[in-house]
Parts: sequence; structure tokens; C-alpha cells
Amino acid sequence: MYFASDNAGIAHPEVMAAVNDANKGYALGYGLDNLTQDTVAQIRAIFEAPEALVYLVPTGTAANALALACLAQPYETIFCAPMAHIQEDECGAPEFYSGAKLSLVGNTDKIQPDDFTAEIERSLARGFQGIKPGALSLSQVTEFGQIYSVDEIKALSDIAHAHQLGVHLDGARFANAMVALDVSPAEMSWKAGVDAVSFGATKNGCFGVEAVILFDPAKAVEFEARRKRGGHLMSKHRYLAAQMQGYLANDLWTRSAARSNATCARLVKALRSIDEVEFDSEPQANVIFCNISVDAHQRLVDAGAMYSVIGEADQRVSIRLVCDWALKDAHIDQFLKILSDLA
Repeated sequence: MYFASDNAGIAHPEVMAAVNDANKGYALGYGLDNLTQDTVAQIRAIFEAPEALVYLVPTGTAANALALACLAQPYETIFCAPMAHIQEDECGAPEFYSGAKLSLVGNTDKIQPDDFTAEIERSLARGFQGIKPGALSLSQVTEFGQIYSVDEIKALSDIAHAHQLGVHLDGARFANAMVALDVSPAEMSWKAGVDAVSFGATKNGCFGVEAVILFDPAKAVEFEARRKRGGHLMSKHRYLAAQMQGYLANDLWTRSAARSNATCARLVKALRSIDEVEFDSEPQANVIFCNISVDAHQRLVDAGAMYSVIGEADQRVSIRLVCDWALKDAHIDQFLKILSDLA
């Protein structure tokens, strides 16, 4: 009964097989191998962006920090939601790599256009003494399991571009959002105004690879220098490429996301029938935020259930449940039975 995070599950066997296939003979390092070049071409094709720059890095934090460093100057600010991963969970890496400041917009996990406009105007009103607007970063799926529609992304991108700001999409769960919206990668990125994407794979079947996609070729030299200087250019780079190629082959990435979303939907449907459970937000992909009684929480923990505890108040415990592609139906049934028996 492991619902703690989708970065804790196993790597998909098809990804492991791709890595094993790549583990033969010799290949140039540092991304100069043929496998990397083929993977870059494949990502460009999937995103319908033949001129896009594609770089592989081992972690999502590296992807976010390096991408944002190419969009914002040290005297500028990066706008994000208060609960964005770059704000809460990356130990200041985006600020460290870019030199820029993070400015929090609104009080929810989804940035609203009016709040974004107000924050830009507030920054500009300070004149030469204030921090300059630099970039916007959106999380897709958000930290509270919500999804920006394509129209919402476009509305925020239009505001950003009207003020000459770049737009970054933290897509740690890019596939889950895309499948839920039933749109193409291009429609959820550059066609909606996004300038850079952190294309996540680790949470959806890989064991350690993310792609940074920059839709402006002029950023190439800067990104390559930053990646090397930051220590994120892998020597045996073909093993990053092999993971990504296995992830993309035969639509594994969308199949895995569809499975985790469907598993989550099944869990949500069952939880709605249990009076014990109250939802804190409407689940939209593969993440659930809900609250249960202290007694229910203790029984689940005693039975071996693993999930994140967000907080406790008035004898209720707020929890986060994450469904990954490999979560077994039997584990969901066991989890639900404990709650049902208690109710």
C-alpha cells in the first residue's frame, strides 16, 4: 500500500530493457553518442518542434534550475505559485543557478491571471530599486494535483510575453497532465506560449532522467555552458538517452501515465463512497489530497500503508495519495477495505 510518491516505485521493465540494450560496446560520452542524437530527434518530433533544443539531465531539480537560469537574469525575479516545487522542494537551486529571486503569486497552487498581472505591476512600480520581472514558472501537474488547461496556460503566457517574460513549465508529471487533458505535447507547451519545458520521466517509469526542451535555439550555448559548469553533464550520457528512448518507445510514456491516472480515478471513485473520507481538492490526474480521522490514519499506518501526511487538526489528518504506473489493484483494495471496515 505505497502511495507516498510516484518517484518511489520501480522503473518500467521496458526502460530497463532499453538501458540493457545500450550497455554494449563503446560509445562517445557527454551526449555525443548516436543514441542521444536519436533521442533528441525523437523528442523534437513528439513536440512538433524540429528546431527545439533538447538536453538530458539526471534530475528534475537540475532541469528546472538550468532551464530557469536561461530565462531569468540575476537582477530579475521568477514568478511561481507559493507551493511550487521550485519554491518548496529544491533547496534554493533555481535561485542558486540563476541568481534570480523567486516571487510568489497568489495563495493557491494555480496562478491566476489577475494575481500574476498584479505582481508584475508591483515589481515594475519599484522602478530601478525593485527586482525586475524575469520569468514565469508553472507546475503541470501542480503540487496539489491540479491541472492547468491549455487556455489557462495560454492566458498566463500571453501576460508574460506582453511584459517580455519567458515561460517555464515544470512538467515533472507532464504526461499525466497531457493524458488527462487529451492534448498533444505541442498543444500543452509551445503552442500555448511556453518557452521551456522540464519534461519529466523519472516519476513515470524511468529511474533518473529528465529532458529540458528550449524552444529558442539562441539559448543553446548558454544552457550547454550552465549544464557543464553545474556538474549535470553525464559522462556516460548514453544511459540517460537509453532511459528516455525506452520511455518514449511504443508510447510507453503515455501508457504509463494513462494507467496511473486510471488507477487514481478508480481509487477516487471508491473513496467517494466512504463517509470517512473528505476531499481537500478535486483530483485531476494521479494525486489525491483528502483528510481522514486520526483513528483511520493510525489503522492504515499500522497495516503498512505509506503516504504523505500534510497536517492534522480537529482530529482529522490531511494526507496525500499518489498513484504510480505500477500500483497494484490488490494494494488499493486492501487500503479501501481498512477504511470501509472502519466506517
